[in-house]
Amino acid sequence: MDREEYVEAVLQAVESIPPGSVATYGDIAEYVGQGGPRQVGAVMREYGGGVAWWRVIRASGVPADEVGDEQLHLLRADGVRITNGRVNLRQVRWDPEIQEH
Repeated sequence: MDREEYVEAVLQAVESIPPGSVATYGDIAEYVGQGGPRQVGAVMREYGGGVAWWRVIRASGVPADEVGDEQLHLLRADGVRITNGRVNLRQVRWDPEIQEH
């Protein structure tokens, strides 16, 4: 998969995350089958403005510093419960195997 295909695959994966769910950068890399959390983060920084970027979060459940307040606000608007600035991944982690069609 070349860079352009990788970017497209990452963005499509992010668009697949339904409202009320989140995925980690590592989840997206695993779903796409290439790269890792840092590569997904790089794609999101450069190209993610047109997709639901706020649904991709660190594995700790804490948003990235540079988008934290905005990300938490958008997640709340999606129906994700935030406790002490953290998302409980056990409750809202996206599982593409169970995704509704």
